Amino acid sequence: MVNLLDEKLLIVNLKNGEPSAFKMVVDQYRDRVYNTAIGLLQNGEDAKDISQEVFIEVFRSIPAFKMQSTLSTWIYRITVQKSLEWIRSKNRKKRYAIIISLFGKEDQIQKTDPAPFYHPGVLLENKERAAILFNAIVRLPLNQRTAFTLHKVELLSYAEIADVMQVSIPSVESLMHRAKQNLQRLLTDYYEKNEQ
Repeated sequence: MVNLLDEKLLIVNLKNGEPSAFKMVVDQYRDRVYNTAIGLLQNGEDAKDISQEVFIEVFRSIPAFKMQSTLSTWIYRITVQKSLEWIRSKNRKKRYAIIISLFGKEDQIQKTDPAPFYHPGVLLENKERAAILFNAIVRLPLNQRTAFTLHKVELLSYAEIADVMQVSIPSVESLMHRAKQNLQRLLTDYYEKNEQ
């Protein structure tokens, strides 16, 4: 992590278009961007694509960056925004396909549960339990999923999450409380159906 003085110099160098500054940002934030994206999207290829989009956006938007937040918060915000846009776009396509199928213009769409997601950072012996948890996380409303992922996967504080999501700290607390309640309900339902 860079200190505040180094970060200001890095931002100045980015704004001046210095390639070494951009490379430093990519090197420093690549894993965080990818981990956040994969936590929200639960697909490695999509997370790689979003990661590239995030750094393209950083490169394009750095001249307009007003330094009202830290560079890391700004990059997390772009990552969350790009990931949520991708999820919404995917959901719109699904809804459109269902409408088409209702009117008989295409073959009937099969409804299936999402394939199990195996986070690359999970130990082998925990993969099955982690897949069950991630399957529950993906069913959370997007704002709850975002807060939960930033807190539990990226280990951000509630204050940092509030800054990234541009909401108040009490809002983050409420989102986390509801996310935990929903996850508890989803996991209880899963285990009651599957552990008999």
